[in-house]
Amino acid sequence: MPSTGFAHWLIVLVETFAALFLLLLALFVVVLLVTWLVDRNQTGNAVLRNFPVIGHFRYWFLHLGEFFRQYLYSSDREEMPFNRAQRTWVYRAAKNVDNTGAFGSSRDLRGEGVPFFVNAPFPNLGEDHVEPVPVTIGPHARQPYSHAAFFNISAMSFGALSAPAVRALSRGAAKAGIWMDTGEGGLAPYHLEGGCDIIFEIGTAKYGVRTPEGKLDDDKLLAICAHEQVKMVSIKLGQGAKPGMGGLLPGAKVTAEIAAIRGIPMGEDSQSPNRHLDIGNVHQLLDAIDHIRELTGKPVGFKAVLGGVDWIGEMCDEIARRGIESAPDFIIVDGSEGGTGAAPQTLMEGVGLPLHEALPALLDMLIVKGLRQRIKVVCSGKCITAYDVAWALSVGADFVNSARGFMLALGCIQSLQCNRNTCPTGITTQNPKLQRGLVVADKSERVFHYARNVMHEVGIIAHSCGVAEPRQLNRGHCRVVGDDGLSIPLEKLFPYPVKQGVS
Repeated sequence: MPSTGFAHWLIVLVETFAALFLLLLALFVVVLLVTWLVDRNQTGNAVLRNFPVIGHFRYWFLHLGEFFRQYLYSSDREEMPFNRAQRTWVYRAAKNVDNTGAFGSSRDLRGEGVPFFVNAPFPNLGEDHVEPVPVTIGPHARQPYSHAAFFNISAMSFGALSAPAVRALSRGAAKAGIWMDTGEGGLAPYHLEGGCDIIFEIGTAKYGVRTPEGKLDDDKLLAICAHEQVKMVSIKLGQGAKPGMGGLLPGAKVTAEIAAIRGIPMGEDSQSPNRHLDIGNVHQLLDAIDHIRELTGKPVGFKAVLGGVDWIGEMCDEIARRGIESAPDFIIVDGSEGGTGAAPQTLMEGVGLPLHEALPALLDMLIVKGLRQRIKVVCSGKCITAYDVAWALSVGADFVNSARGFMLALGCIQSLQCNRNTCPTGITTQNPKLQRGLVVADKSERVFHYARNVMHEVGIIAHSCGVAEPRQLNRGHCRVVGDDGLSIPLEKLFPYPVKQGVS
């Protein structure tokens, strides 16, 4: 009998555990299903929206990394092109959450080339804050453009970016009072949707304003510039990530809509020429600027990555012969560390001057030639944090553009899928299933917060240095660490030159 009782008890126990297991399994399935539904329908996170449930593993690993990365993973400051500390700063700024830190900086302040700012003994008080003064671009154009915000959205094409990404950028830019550069892919309705100021870029393939032969179509350009939102026209000579090479849009991204906007065949790779067919020297460049400015009435400038500034000096001498009104209204200088959707690694890593050399060299040449006030200078190239922007303003830039900073604000996780049409956050893909992850209403707010928080924190740096607003920063307010671990003033590293040219 005891053995029979034990067997009965064992059977009951097994049945109880089996029932409990089935109950837990059912509960797990229910939790899994609910999590899937919640993830799929929430609007704040593109990764979870596109990859429900499994996307949570990314955040668990990130959290565990805080404790184990010193043994197993890279540190906060080791990743490229942007390290974890930089990305986290942008994410928090975009979400408008507390961006303070504890215990001390993880940034190596003794590394060669690291810039930092010189605080004043008696900094400006908070109530001394002054809003940035509008800067007027193109005084000789029929429609000059005055713009106050010193931090703006750099050139990113529709096609390289998805429609939801462009829409979110447009809406966020309008709310933040910043401009948006169309990139070389033409003007899409999504650029105009938010109501922000637009810089229209003409690339080497002249997308959106091209004849069937690839020449400039004046009528198409006039139609685009008829939009009140289009404030300036930028002629793209080159960009930092691929100097000497035109843009490449993979055929998988060339949808019917993109093909219509750009004026190219659908579904085929689109490779732009490595330069404008009608611009082969500084004389032709100035002719093109004059033609477009006279045609449209808008300020006109150009974007380039510099391999040196001798040709800039040659251009300035030609301006002196033609008259100061013939000068470009602005120059956008892109450092060789600039980003792109697709480019050969050789060009990305081995050609062109980085921004920390190119920007002061350009500004100094304009000062020497007496054209610094006439030609406004915009810079771009990995400027995503407040001290990146403050450095550029200290050197002398009038405006700072960022592309990848705003991509991170949209939710980019640096998965490096931009050239494969498989971006998991819906930013650089034309796949509708992946685009669904990017909710415009949510991401436009993050674009707005990121832009405003960057400018606010640059203002904090300016106050600490004893000036009222960021554009009052100069090379005396910044120091750069040398190869001996000691810093030298930026004005000693790049002394202000003496003006020699026209006034």
